[in-house]
Amino acid sequence: MTAPTMSMNKIIHGAVRRDLARLKAALAAFTDGDQARAAQLHKGWVFFDEELTRHHEGEHRIAWPALIQVGVEQATLDQWDDEHEALAAALADGRTAMAALAASGSRADADTAAAAVDRVEQVAGTHLANEEAVSEPVYAEHHDHPAIKEMGKKFSRDQPLRTGAEFFAWVTHGASAEEMAALKRDVPGPVLAIVPRLFGRRYYKEIAPIWATSGSF
Repeated sequence: MTAPTMSMNKIIHGAVRRDLARLKAALAAFTDGDQARAAQLHKGWVFFDEELTRHHEGEHRIAWPALIQVGVEQATLDQWDDEHEALAAALADGRTAMAALAASGSRADADTAAAAVDRVEQVAGTHLANEEAVSEPVYAEHHDHPAIKEMGKKFSRDQPLRTGAEFFAWVTHGASAEEMAALKRDVPGPVLAIVPRLFGRRYYKEIAPIWATSGSF
């Protein structure tokens, strides 16, 4: 079988980068006193925060043992875990800042939240790039290895149906043609076409419109 052009891991990273860009654009455009918009942005942040946290916790539990089996050194995984801890700290600051914005609806708190999101983007950007530099060649070379295939199955079993459906809605929202082509190599077309719309409706109803409001992708 031909190796995929990018891994599911990088597809997820694409969704992370898009949400950070959406948050930054929305916070830059925020109008002082717009309490309803502040609540919307907080809801969008919470969804992003949960997806990213779930991804990194899943990597530690499921991906790292598989990567060890295909030759990735423990020292590399330890470095990534350190980067995850730094990102968790930045996300915690983001949670505080976004909650304050939701409570006040003030431009000043939007500026504080924007600085916190900038910090998340910086820390995440460094980690995602470091991880992809090593993991993308490994996933391409070993995509048919039993450990990597079992890793994919474990990720699929690791979350309830609704959570998984919302995940697919999230990663496909604004995805590039290359990302969609890579995703369709791993996920049957009917799953992508039906499951998110049927079981992930909350994303389309409550989350995606948040970014459409500011004209963000």
